[in-house]
Amino acid sequence: MRKFSVLLMMVALSGACGAQAVPALGDIKSQEELTKAITTLDKELFDAYNSCDIDKLGTLVVDDLEFYHDKTGLAVGKQLFLDAIKNNICGKVTRKLVEGSLEVYPLKDYGAVEIGVHRFYHPGTQDHGDVGEAKFITLWQYKDGAWKVSRVISYDHHGAK
Repeated sequence: MRKFSVLLMMVALSGACGAQAVPALGDIKSQEELTKAITTLDKELFDAYNSCDIDKLGTLVVDDLEFYHDKTGLAVGKQLFLDAIKNNICGKVTRKLVEGSLEVYPLKDYGAVEIGVHRFYHPGTQDHGDVGEAKFITLWQYKDGAWKVSRVISYDHHGAK
């Protein structure tokens, strides 16, 4: 019986480890809770982006992701997005949210919209060198028990110092 209890505990813990660390949309009761949830999701998304964790990135976007970029246009689909990260970002660019720029707004029965500014660095140039900056709008959808990015608009790319 003890072995069964230990096995049951291990299964429960392994399921909890794979779950997102943010509440369900219906459990969020205030603007502060929503902002905290989306801030956590943004960090999770870009920790995966910065470390080139393609598998993790894949869990955070919908299959029919629409990504609008002012320089490259529209890209549709999760796989296209993941391939672009793998081929153009991994080991070449890291992203950092500009402190104080994040805005979060609820979208009734859908999720949230996240608006902000981020900077992009080439490895080893965080304190100097070429730095890019852009504005972004991200739609976070809560569906089937998970938060995922459904639409992104990344625009106003320019150099920053």
